[in-house]
Amino acid sequence: MSGFVICVDGPAASGKGTIANRLGALYGLPVLDSGLLYRGVGVMMQRAGGDLDDATQAGAMARTLTAGMLADPAFRTRAAGEAASRVAVHTPVRMALRDLQLGFARQPGGAVLDGRDMGTVICPEAPAKLYVTADPEVRAERRWKQLAGQGEAVDLADVLDDIRKRDARDSGRADSPMVAAADAVLLDTSKMTIEHATDAARRIVEAARARWEQSR
Repeated sequence: MSGFVICVDGPAASGKGTIANRLGALYGLPVLDSGLLYRGVGVMMQRAGGDLDDATQAGAMARTLTAGMLADPAFRTRAAGEAASRVAVHTPVRMALRDLQLGFARQPGGAVLDGRDMGTVICPEAPAKLYVTADPEVRAERRWKQLAGQGEAVDLADVLDDIRKRDARDSGRADSPMVAAADAVLLDTSKMTIEHATDAARRIVEAARARWEQSR
């Protein structure tokens, strides 16, 4: 890995996606939303009438996914998020998607990787790592507003329940659980606007970039 890689990990609706995209724009780096890969597998499984809890079926479906499919708006719905969390526990799925993620990270200029195991599994050697989080209630309200903006009518209480279930599933899975890397900088956005959170992330990355450049 020769380029400058930024890993932005954390739970759903913590703000990490927006932060990752803004960092990508700031540094002129491509951004990978790894969650879309798992959402894509889940949605494709549902469309095919497959069993989300069948690791073999899900792994086979993951091997058919390409980056060109990720623009599908169905991958960004509440149902897709739930499906993603279910298929992401399967080792065959994670193995099938690993090469795609590694290839993205190894682009010559670098990249920004948004996910849950970017800094622990995909790019543990990345020079800049953030773990972005927020209180479950705050994240639920953010996701509820996002879904409402997409035209999905859902109760806030149901979104909070989804958030808690996904957190438990993502952090409790045996393969690549969601956890902060030992050298990641924790960024709690619970009481931050997205502008404040982005600026805090920028300062973290600037410090990491300075260290990286000195070591080259």
